[in-house]
Amino acid sequence: MHATKVYHIIYIEKNPYRGSTMSYISDVIDQTAAKNKSQPQFMQTVTEVFTSIEPAVKQNEEQLKKFCVLERMVEPDRQIMFRVPWMDDKGQFHVNRGFRVQFNNAIGPYKGGLRFHKSVDLDTMKFLAFEQTFKNSLTSLPMGGAKGGSDFDPTGKSDAEIMRFCQSFMMELYRHIGPDLDVPAGDIGVGGREIGFLFGQYKKIAGHFNNGVLTGKGLSYGGSLIRPEATGYGATYFLIEVLKHQGESLKGKTFCISGFGNVAWGAAKKISELGGKVLTISGPDGFVYDADGVSGEKVDYLLEMRASNRNRAQDYAEKFGCEFFAGKKPWGNVKADVYMPCATQNEVDLEDAKAMVKLGVPVLNEVSNMPTTNEAIAYLQQHGVLVAPSKAVNAGGVATSGLEMTQNSERLQWTAEEVDGKLRNIMSNIHSKIVETLDAYALPYNLVAGANLAGFKKVADAMIEQGVY
Repeated sequence: MHATKVYHIIYIEKNPYRGSTMSYISDVIDQTAAKNKSQPQFMQTVTEVFTSIEPAVKQNEEQLKKFCVLERMVEPDRQIMFRVPWMDDKGQFHVNRGFRVQFNNAIGPYKGGLRFHKSVDLDTMKFLAFEQTFKNSLTSLPMGGAKGGSDFDPTGKSDAEIMRFCQSFMMELYRHIGPDLDVPAGDIGVGGREIGFLFGQYKKIAGHFNNGVLTGKGLSYGGSLIRPEATGYGATYFLIEVLKHQGESLKGKTFCISGFGNVAWGAAKKISELGGKVLTISGPDGFVYDADGVSGEKVDYLLEMRASNRNRAQDYAEKFGCEFFAGKKPWGNVKADVYMPCATQNEVDLEDAKAMVKLGVPVLNEVSNMPTTNEAIAYLQQHGVLVAPSKAVNAGGVATSGLEMTQNSERLQWTAEEVDGKLRNIMSNIHSKIVETLDAYALPYNLVAGANLAGFKKVADAMIEQGVY
């Protein structure tokens, strides 16, 4: 069965809030699927968002149809694809593909990360940019949605090779970015080192110093304190609000986390500070179970693992004498109070969801972008698992990038305490906005629907007010 039809069965035919408006939404989903037949990830996120927004569409359907808002919302403003030639340390040349999808700038300049990973293609970039549009809307900061990157794999590459690749990548990207146009940041495979190389090349091409063109920069040239930790910190702060709403607290709870990059590191660091225990990390090679918890020097070691370019979770197990499960994911294999996928998209599938329910795991706090398949989300919600969606949970990263943009504009640098306080306030406000939106539509506490509705409404209102262009 075609993937989109599966989503229709799960989200439209079984949607308890379904009404006549759903036929309009379904038609747009079908039209979009027909135009994007080889882009299942993009269709997954379009369907996940659109099948949640019936209450908002019903309230203003005439205007939304008149201005073709849904139809325009699924079409990127522009999709840029380019070649990136580079030379390795042996003098051999290689060619990769570069991408930048500028999806929607209705509420601010395009904003979204750059991902360097062998899995990157146009489908990946479109789904990430579409998600970013609504995520940025939730932060209440003036930022539109975009995403970019390359199928370049930095694993095992030297610093010199990565530098040459970044310089070649920026030779094309520079034409399409700027502080008031599009402000990229980092993502998988793009950390402080890569941002530094990219900014150095941009500065050379532009002929002037404008550090507002990229975020995630080093502190010495305009970066923000807390930015490397921000996504993991923000995910933890959002979870605190969710637990508080349920009459619970984070202290004493156990966590399964995937990945070991900046996001997992930030989450593990903040969770351990607040009295939780992180039991797992993972990599492409498998997952580690640490019964004593990932804390202290173990959290610091995650940074060494990322910097090594080895991309092996087993290194942690060997260093600290922990159990390593080759080729496996933690989902359904370790019981915990909260699951927090921090690695990549679709890492939690339907079988994982069934195992999670069988184990009695009560909360899935999505941290990576779209880490759970639509079928898995539906199954988890049908069985009483509380799902906190990534577009809300991981908004702390882009929110802190927005704070970095503000500091660059003001030629100031805030203290770590100032940035952390603003981040915590933003994450608390996102949760409050979701709850207020659900209350406004008389809906139950469904964070997935609430995040989609709140993010959609702001973007849709801006698109209507600005006319069709």
